[in-house]
Amino acid sequence: MNPSDLTGLAELFPADRFRTDPAAQAAFESDGLLAYTARPRGVVFPETADEVVSAVRWCYEHHVPVVARGSGTGLSGGAMPHRDGIVIALNRLNRILHVDPVERTATVQCGVVNLAVSKAARPHGLYFAPDPSSQSVCTIGGNIAFNSGGAHCLKYGMTAGHTLAMDVVLGDGTVTSIGGSSLEHAGPDSTGFICGNEGMLGIALQATLRLLPLPEVFHTVLVGYDDIRAAGNAVGAIIAANLLPGAMEIMDAMSIRAAEAAVACGYPKNANSVLIVELEGSAERVAMEKEILAEVIASTHPSAVEIAANDADRLAIWKGRKSVFSAAGRLSPDFIVQDGVVPRRCLGEALERIEAMSRECGVPVANVFHAGDGNLHPLIMYDGKIPGAFDKANDFAHSILRLCIEMGGSITGEHGVGIEKRGVFAEMFDEPTIDLMHRVRAEMDPHEICNRGKMFPDAESPALATSGLHPLEKAGVIFRE
Repeated sequence: MNPSDLTGLAELFPADRFRTDPAAQAAFESDGLLAYTARPRGVVFPETADEVVSAVRWCYEHHVPVVARGSGTGLSGGAMPHRDGIVIALNRLNRILHVDPVERTATVQCGVVNLAVSKAARPHGLYFAPDPSSQSVCTIGGNIAFNSGGAHCLKYGMTAGHTLAMDVVLGDGTVTSIGGSSLEHAGPDSTGFICGNEGMLGIALQATLRLLPLPEVFHTVLVGYDDIRAAGNAVGAIIAANLLPGAMEIMDAMSIRAAEAAVACGYPKNANSVLIVELEGSAERVAMEKEILAEVIASTHPSAVEIAANDADRLAIWKGRKSVFSAAGRLSPDFIVQDGVVPRRCLGEALERIEAMSRECGVPVANVFHAGDGNLHPLIMYDGKIPGAFDKANDFAHSILRLCIEMGGSITGEHGVGIEKRGVFAEMFDEPTIDLMHRVRAEMDPHEICNRGKMFPDAESPALATSGLHPLEKAGVIFRE
């Protein structure tokens, strides 16, 4: 197949919004998982929902694979192109269509940035709860596709619980409106069915999102520990005390060093690990809960306890936590980020075993994660310029996922399976379950044009692993510092 085969698609768009040149191909060859790349045959830049639908219908009729992409912040290769397909870049569908303070909803297009929803809702005393670390750039369409969570998902849940309705174009070009004006609408949970589908069943064009009242007050505590197992066990103690914090996060010593070097957030310098606990809600409730929290923390024998005295202190604590992924570039030229999940009761043991596995295989790892729901985020370090280093790191990453399965957890909490976790997918799900997934997909997208080659272990491989610097780094376009 060659670019001339896309002539019919090109005729649907102005020349500047359908690109097949090498520069456009290179810019979209990967998402946040830089270890895998594939250059698309073309990139479409629609500006309306109708243009998205036209592109999908053309691709369905001509059996051309389609990958929908927002900001490309995903970490599982879910938005990586198919070598025989196109990318539909959705960033220009970025209008907030309506904010309803009475119904506490916002209707937005799929290319709207996550944080922009909360900014639009703030004058009404409302906000959008899901808060991925990339919320300043990631889009609502991507949040829906991967059912994104964030630090506060312990209390408020994932994107699916905050998506009331959406318009979706399915793989065959059919457009359907699903959901309703509240979580209590009649019929099956069709929005929940689409949330987390990783772009394999269709593309969300716009969505009606549930907004929540802004918390009246916050109480944010940074707790240092001499070992990471103690930090993990503290999480269980807090939950056992009938507290449900807005967020609980753990960072190990390597993550602390990276964050301090990047943003000077003021974390305890000698701590082996830190636990961030944030209570939020009404002033009366938080006043009661913070007394209980103080007693529980004291019983876990911390090495340091720091309480945010004001908004500036609180923002500094969270700036450190949210900087870790980018700051890890200071520790290693390359890294893999996993997001397996273990039950809370297993957190301490899981962290100790991951550290032991790291020592055994000689691959460094920095641990940072959503502790409240056991969602691990180990950053596995390697240097892609060294032959075999990526494979060694990837084997270690898969060993961590197998540990999560062994402990009764999951291979992914929010990043998705994508291309990265296909190798362990069949260890998480049995054959009848995978067969059911195939049958559902075949019903909604008979030609399998939507995100072909992802998730399923028997899918065709859409990419090759790369080593060393990303091509844009080699060209001096992007930098790690």
